[in-house]
Amino acid sequence: MSGNSLPVRPVSPSGEGVAIWHSLEVDKALDLLDSHPDSGLTTEEIEQRLQKYGPNELEEHGGRNAWEILLDQFKNIMLLMLIAVAFISGFLDFIAWQTNQLKPGEVPFKDTIAILAIVILNGILGYVQESRAEKALAALKKMASPLVRVIRNGKLLDVAAKDVVPGDVMLIEAGVQISADGRLIEQANLQVRESALTGEAEAVNKQATIQLPEETSLGDRINLVFQGTEVVQGRGKVLVTNTGMTTELGKIAVMLQSVESEPTPLQQRMTQLGNVLVTGSLVLVAIVVIGGIIQARGFSNLQDLLEVSLSMAVAVVPEGLPAVITVTLALGTQRMIRRHALIRKLPAVETLGSVTTICSDKTGTLTQNKMVVQSIYTNLTNFRVTGEGYAPVGEFYLDGEPDNAIVPDEYPAISALLVACAVCNDSVLQKEQGEWAILGDPTEGALVTLAGKVGIEKDQWHSKLPRVSEFPFTSERKRMSVITQVEKIGTGEQSFTDVDPKLAGLINGEPYIMFTKGSPELILARCSEIYISTNSAPLSEEQRSQILAQNDQMASKGLRVLGFAYKPLGEVPPEGSDETSEQNLVWLGLVGMLDAPRPEVRAAVQECREAGIRPVMITGDHQLTARAIATDLGIAQEGDRVLTGQELQRMSDQELEEQVDLVSIYARVAPEHKLRIVQALQRRGRFVAMTGDGVNDAPALKQADIGIAMGITGTDVSKEASDMVLLDDNFATIVAATEEGRVVYTNIRRFIKYILGSNIGEVLTIAAAPLLGLGGVPLTPLQILWMNLVTDGLPALALAVEPPEPDVMKRPPFSPRESIFSRGLGSYMIRIGIVFAIITIILMQWAYHHARAYTEGGLDPERWKTMVFTTLCLAQMGHAIAIRSNNRLTIEMNPFSNLFVLGAVIVTTILQLMLVYVPPLRAFFGTQWLPPTELAICFGFSALMFVWIEMEKLFFRFMGKKTV
Repeated sequence: MSGNSLPVRPVSPSGEGVAIWHSLEVDKALDLLDSHPDSGLTTEEIEQRLQKYGPNELEEHGGRNAWEILLDQFKNIMLLMLIAVAFISGFLDFIAWQTNQLKPGEVPFKDTIAILAIVILNGILGYVQESRAEKALAALKKMASPLVRVIRNGKLLDVAAKDVVPGDVMLIEAGVQISADGRLIEQANLQVRESALTGEAEAVNKQATIQLPEETSLGDRINLVFQGTEVVQGRGKVLVTNTGMTTELGKIAVMLQSVESEPTPLQQRMTQLGNVLVTGSLVLVAIVVIGGIIQARGFSNLQDLLEVSLSMAVAVVPEGLPAVITVTLALGTQRMIRRHALIRKLPAVETLGSVTTICSDKTGTLTQNKMVVQSIYTNLTNFRVTGEGYAPVGEFYLDGEPDNAIVPDEYPAISALLVACAVCNDSVLQKEQGEWAILGDPTEGALVTLAGKVGIEKDQWHSKLPRVSEFPFTSERKRMSVITQVEKIGTGEQSFTDVDPKLAGLINGEPYIMFTKGSPELILARCSEIYISTNSAPLSEEQRSQILAQNDQMASKGLRVLGFAYKPLGEVPPEGSDETSEQNLVWLGLVGMLDAPRPEVRAAVQECREAGIRPVMITGDHQLTARAIATDLGIAQEGDRVLTGQELQRMSDQELEEQVDLVSIYARVAPEHKLRIVQALQRRGRFVAMTGDGVNDAPALKQADIGIAMGITGTDVSKEASDMVLLDDNFATIVAATEEGRVVYTNIRRFIKYILGSNIGEVLTIAAAPLLGLGGVPLTPLQILWMNLVTDGLPALALAVEPPEPDVMKRPPFSPRESIFSRGLGSYMIRIGIVFAIITIILMQWAYHHARAYTEGGLDPERWKTMVFTTLCLAQMGHAIAIRSNNRLTIEMNPFSNLFVLGAVIVTTILQLMLVYVPPLRAFFGTQWLPPTELAICFGFSALMFVWIEMEKLFFRFMGKKTV
């Protein structure tokens, strides 16, 4: 390296900062990085470049530490109000304690302790939900191998991956995980699996000498290798061009860290709820305090008014709601696990119910991730093949005759073609734990399976036609040939009597036979004859046209098509003679295969449509394949536009936003494209679920409202960036999880109506006491906490497991941006709260005067407060039973369809009675013993709540209005 200048990375003139190594010759790339293919860099150069470029590591930025997450929990406005209430209550208790105003046996500060305990528990609950540290970057870091073989100072060395610098010459071979991005200098039969980075299902054949256009997409840059990918075959020498955060993997890390997690709809709604409740409470407190001062013509009753205010503040906050929501979401996750969906972040359960768009990868999610032959064309006849996966079981049908299976052995041309499929093949079909699987390339695996469907087993035919030589597949040749020796049976050196009938028409008495497969156009161009029935015949131009037309027809259906040919040989051709040996071939036929759709996905897509959810396919595969699968599944209609990654790259964000609602298929996309698509959909107001399995999907998974990773094929990076993991990698599971999400959201709304309707009744009752001139506060903060946590909480938990309504997936998704009070929930809470309060205030007015008038037998005149407390609690039980359905009367419902509600009502009623009749509990909660007649009156008034709600249902039914 000359002087102290350091190399500069070349960038595209049309796109600032976009490296164009793939468009450079090898020598030009070496010159730019001032490196040598045989000697590499010197020690001095390496030190200088480490200082300039830094270590080959992914860097982490931002993020909250554990203390920040914990402190954030106490910024909730409802918790802040409770903290203020606790301190004011503690101050009043302190004054009462110092001035000896405490009643005999009364425990000081118990309200303060109870409130602060609830605050701390809620804070811990929120901390546990949010304290999952982001591990996506850690998973990315694991994708760099610890040691790398490089050439430095003309010597081979193994160095730490973090010490690799641009300009290093790196050696790679099968099994190695590549540690930096680089330009190939040379390669030998090199195949690299890049599915984690590009989404391509198949290993990529690499080629060093080729130059590519500047606009070539990431998945097509066959002269480059990338950090985090794996060498599956061959070897290569690589010039390192990018390290650390400038690699393609590093760019994904930057995108991942730049994506900010938005609060979920549920979190937004709870924030809105808290703001409304606290504001309403403060307004009501101000009215009560001002009204009380005016009524007393001074501040003589200020302490009583402060106690009323504290009780109102405690009453308005649904202390049990966070716990109930958390348990509800946890129960939802358990149900989803049974449907093969693992929820990583609890709020995602409810969020699923709001999804309007599902962006799904193709391979493995919509398809089986197994190449399956669907069509063969031989003897100028098209045949359809059935079967699923790699099981060697299926039927063959003449095209156009779907009901009449043929016997393949009666068609010699089929047998000859399938022998070629089995012999010209490096994959192995095996059965593992009762399941058929492929060891090797999925495409070749499909061919072995096809042959197995007619009893042509690869192992058996390898003994009949042992391989003696081959011309391997390369990306330049786009074909593969194997030379096999024909099994000698009989007497005499050249005797081929009793040759297998499937070979009889092929060998022409020659001792060797060559089978060739590859690109149909290239194979056909090298053919001079065609195999018809049991003999070869000259290949006419008309027949060539027919074969090419059939090839185009198969390709238009999204099939991957291979052409097959053979040639009898008198001797083994010399190595390197492929150009001359692979001439004058005999055409055998075409084989078309497809990564077949999962059988259950079509119904799931239809269910999405009925539920108002739009499915979108985003894949790295070819547009023809993507269109065929999407059309077959109902994701797209005939003639729908396919948007490719190159087209998307040329679009501005605004142009993409204008198109995004019109496109259902995206093909050949890069990582940043997926992220842009999700962002464009979100700007259009769509609520997006995004599936993915590769590293390239992680930023989009994190950006999406619901990120869904694959559990089987997914990388650790994608799983850590996701909200949900599909345990079976199945699109149908997303739809099932969406149904569960809708059920959860419906039930959350149900128990919010229940809890807050009751709370509003409590607040109005407490506020009414001083305005009616009743002495004292009817409920203490401790009693209110009991109601909010126990008599509200237990029935609310039971309502959380209410079975789904029949039409849950027959309606459009509710807007994720709708208010928590939308669709009548707010008016219901206010209406029921007022009715609740009226019933209780009437009881309170009567009980106050009744208790003061009848104090014989040691009855405490303050027991009117216990009657109010008991009535409020028991009325909630009737409310819980009635609210199970918005429209059906309780008598019309199966009482045993939710036994938890019945159990919660019975248990809560017993617990409430224990507070009245068990002396230690009575002393702690400040209640009074009630005679049976007064308890019966409490039950009677409580039942009015149930009656009112049932009458409302009848009224709305009569008016023809359905409530939600």
